Amino acid sequence: MSVIAELSMFPMDKGTSVSPFVKRVLGVIQASGISHQLNPMGTVLEGEWTEVMAVIDRCYSELAEDCDRIYMTLKVDARKGRTNGMRSKVAALQG
Repeated sequence: MSVIAELSMFPMDKGTSVSPFVKRVLGVIQASGISHQLNPMGTVLEGEWTEVMAVIDRCYSELAEDCDRIYMTLKVDARKGRTNGMRSKVAALQG
């Protein structure tokens, strides 16, 4: 099943600026090679269910190494047979 997932993940026990931790999460996503798009409130990932969830699990593990409290939001749109969903959804609204 193809999914588009919007992920936001950061520690709640590291003060007011969590940018270094968000960069670590983004690094995991970029290293995975999965299709993704950064936005001001999170990152959208696209791929097969198991692939996307494995990346999210690695993101969590990256922060769990040295964070005692992690906040995460995850929105998922799963659809059989979809390809290029991130681009086509936006193009349908802009066209």
